[in-house]
Order: sequence, then structure tokens, then C-alpha cells
Amino acid sequence: MKNKTTIFAVLLLLSLSLVISGCKVTNSSLLNSVKSEGNDKDPVSFWVASDVHYLDKGLQDGGQAFQTYVTGGDGKMLPYSDEIAESLVRDVEQQKPKFIILSGDLTNNGEKSSHEKLTAKLKRIEQLGTSVYVIPGNHDVFNPWARSFKGDKQIIADSITDKDFTDLYSDFGYNEALSRDKETLSYVVKAAPGLMLLMIDSSQYNNNQKYGFPQTDGRVAASTLSWIDECVKLAAKEHASVITVFHHNLLDHTSLSIAGFKLNNSQETLKVLRKHGLNLVLSGHVHLQDIRRDPAVGKEDSSSPPLTPVYDIATSALAVNPHQYGAMTFDPLTRTVNYHTATINVEDWAKVNGSTDPNLLNFKTYAEQTFATSSYNKAMTSLKDSKFTAAEKQSMATVMSKLNVQYFAGTAGSASADIKALPGFKLWESATDNFLSGYVSSMAADKELSNVSLQVVLTTQ
Repeated sequence: MKNKTTIFAVLLLLSLSLVISGCKVTNSSLLNSVKSEGNDKDPVSFWVASDVHYLDKGLQDGGQAFQTYVTGGDGKMLPYSDEIAESLVRDVEQQKPKFIILSGDLTNNGEKSSHEKLTAKLKRIEQLGTSVYVIPGNHDVFNPWARSFKGDKQIIADSITDKDFTDLYSDFGYNEALSRDKETLSYVVKAAPGLMLLMIDSSQYNNNQKYGFPQTDGRVAASTLSWIDECVKLAAKEHASVITVFHHNLLDHTSLSIAGFKLNNSQETLKVLRKHGLNLVLSGHVHLQDIRRDPAVGKEDSSSPPLTPVYDIATSALAVNPHQYGAMTFDPLTRTVNYHTATINVEDWAKVNGSTDPNLLNFKTYAEQTFATSSYNKAMTSLKDSKFTAAEKQSMATVMSKLNVQYFAGTAGSASADIKALPGFKLWESATDNFLSGYVSSMAADKELSNVSLQVVLTTQ
């Protein structure tokens, strides 16, 4: 059972075998206390996390089938899925953001019990006074790959429908929606004074059962693009700014020529966003940390007015090293949004809960070493029949492993000077007929923008 949603999985399919991987608070007294805190003109703190890929611990026994699935997978830390989710709850308790956005692929493969267990955790987050807003990803609905793992067998597990999704996640955006799209699971919600979230369902899941696998590419339905006009009018009535959220990417986040990550109708969607001045998009799906700006900006015809830059922040997968989310603030006075990456504090959760598991107590080191080792081993496998000597292959795999760790964290490129100086990097440059050499080049390429932080001023509707 292959995960088709990440660059890693696409490379697997290319036989490269490389990891690149509504009611909010129901207690009325608590609700009143939360509402009374702060001022409508105070900056608001919120988070965005993507690709949680939560797997109910009860669906796996740690046996051969599960270990084989994890080892052959795309770098998701599924053995500690529950602990990562619990650490998110703990971090919310400690830092108290006003709300959290979860931009799709909430579960591993849409297992019903994974959805149920995750929503129980999200309810605990809301009881802490932090609102949660979700949209589905391509893994979450009508997924025929839903499985449990027992011994050496994978067993078909119950999945959910689109109606099930809105029932299960009713308290996490849908009950509060100012408007819902009639054709998809998209909605718009007021998340803070002067700020609305346009939560767009970009996944295509209605034919999954017929296909026998989850459709991984995304699009924004024509009816949804028309419905956005209505949402912008709602925002204008409140003089609110809007952040748009997709699971799939609006812009390309890799120079590799691989389909399935960027929206199929990205240019049409971008045109609608530009028309309404919606200049900040949050996405996920690609599993790596990357920030891009509309490439058409600065290339306008001299007779045309300048375009407002549209930014697409792809936040890396919470399930994959380095297990990051985006920590954000919104200033209602200046309409300024700040974004920077932050890492889930699994070690703190493990210590507070008395864990004796050394992997959890040293999770940051363990997760990075696990990801790096997997990258190294898969790179060696891909180089098995190449012309290079054993020592050269090892050198090249070391470079691939080091770059991959930085790439997924969003710190590759200009920060990779030491890696570029290694002999293995020069060897990759000499392998001009090898697809992996292009991947190495794309990881190490310098970028105009930071991948881990951004400041942008939103337009007012």
C-alpha cells in the first residue's frame, strides 16, 4: 500500500526508492472567560499544521506487517503517531494560541477509528480555549486504503464518507461557518476580529472507491471558485482580511517536474485570488517546508498594472521529521501576518507523562537520525547498479541524507554550503543522466525567499 501524496512516494513510483520525503467550547463559563481575555485590537497568535497522518494506535500491533509498511513508507513517524498528537495538545496547553488550522491529511489513510480518536484530541484542545479549524486532505475521505495491521497481515479497515467527515468534525469549523460551499467541504469562518479563514476543500475523493485507490491530485471546483465571490462579500461587510487554506499547493514548491502536488487548475484559482486581493495561502500535501511567491509578479506587461504578490506557504508534515508546524500572528491594526516554523515538543510531553522510552525522551535526535538513516539506505539502494565505486556511493548517499534532512526542514539551499563542498555532491553533479542528480540540485538550489519565515500584510476586503 503506497502513499502517493509525497515527493518520496512519487520517486518510489519512478523506482528511485528515495525518501524525500457549531460549538467551540461547550462549557459556557470557560467560553465566557476565553472571550473576555484580550482586546479586539490585540495581535492574535495562531498555528497551522498539515499532514498529521494520525493513526489510531489500536490499528497496529507493531508486528511484521506494520514494520514493513513503515520501513517502505515515506518517512512518516507512524509508530509514534499518538505521542506526536498528544504533544500537540500539550504544546497548545502551554502556549495557548487562539486557534489552530489543520490543512488536511488528518489521518494516515482515512481510517474511521483514526478520525474518531483524533477528534477526541481536538475536543480537548478546544476545552483549553483554542479553536480548531480543519479541511480534509486526499487521505481522509472515501479511502479504500484504510487498513489495520495485525501480525504479518494488513486488514481492511472502515473508512468514512464526506458526510461522516462533517459529522465528526462539526465542531471544528463547520458549525461556525458563515457560509458553506454546496458542492464541497469548503467553508468560510471568522477566526478572530478582522480575520476570516477561507477553508477550501481541494481534494477529489468521489471516485476513490471506483478507482481502488485515493486520488491524490487536487483542484478547486468551478462552483467553489464562484462561491469565493460570496465569501469575499461577507468579509467586506466586516472589513475583514482573509487567509486562504488549501491542502494542495497553489504554486510549485519544487523544480522537479512531478504532477499531483500543485492544484490542477492553479492558474485559474490564482486569477480568482488575485481578483479579490487574497494574497496569502496556507497549504501542505508536499510534506516539505517551502514558501513561494507568485512567479508572475515583476513580469507584468508594461501596459498592465503591477500584480499584488500572492504567497503560498507549504507547511511541512507534522508526521514527518522535523515534525514542524507554522506559528503565526495577526495584527488587526496593521493587517500584518508573521509566520515562522516551530517544532512539536515531544520530549516535554514524554517527560511530563513519565515515559521511559528513550526514543521519546530524545525525540528530536531520534527522529532526525531515523529520517537520515532511511534516506541514506534508500539512496544506496537506488545507486546499487550505478557506475560508481562502493566508496563513492557511500559518499553520495551521505550527501543525499544530509540534504534531505535540511530540505524537509526548509533550511537547505544557501544554508547547505558545507554539504555542497563534500565529494559526494560533486559526484551527483557528474551523474547528469541520473534523475536523482536533478533532485540533489533542486534541494541545494539557492532561493530568494526564506522557507521558514515570512511577513506579509493582508489586504482588507
